[in-house]
Amino acid sequence: MEDECPLWFIIHVMPHEFTTSYLADSLASFRSFKTMGERAMAQVTDDQLQIALDPESNSIAVIMKHLAGNMRSRWTDFLSSDGEKPDRKRDSEFEAPPATRAGLMDLWESGWQCVFAALEPLTEADLGRTVYIRNEPHSVMQAINRQVAHYACHVGQIVFLAKHLASSSWKSLSIPRGKSAEVNARMASGQGSPRS
Repeated sequence: MEDECPLWFIIHVMPHEFTTSYLADSLASFRSFKTMGERAMAQVTDDQLQIALDPESNSIAVIMKHLAGNMRSRWTDFLSSDGEKPDRKRDSEFEAPPATRAGLMDLWESGWQCVFAALEPLTEADLGRTVYIRNEPHSVMQAINRQVAHYACHVGQIVFLAKHLASSSWKSLSIPRGKSAEVNARMASGQGSPRS
């Protein structure tokens, strides 16, 4: 088995911990996205974090800044205030990200802390409560679904950019090309299962 923790392992951990809890599944998804983004970013240089492929594209650093701003706005006082905070300057999230990896990782961590601090205390009874995003009502479940989709999209962009920039040094975060049959056989035999 490879030393790296491939995406198929991360994804398959969730079914192993069978639950009917929407909140537990949502938290597991968010944690998986965070880990996937970090594993992708670890494969590029500090300079590569700042590279945009063209003038209309965002760099990994810009995506990180945007995610952190979104997370702070959406999840701070999640149940009691609109998810689009009046002090959020969304357009500025796409400009002048921190110039260092340390600065970017501080933003990244602070954003994710907002997510987990808001979600971890919730109970299943909270799922039907109403929250607002830009004055539009959402059930708590709808608001969570909205952010799951949003963060998955942006983490996918981070992975795409990191893979492009790392090029030949890229270590797959999922099943490497040409290895599907090997992984399937390993999973079928129980050797590659997250349960082992």
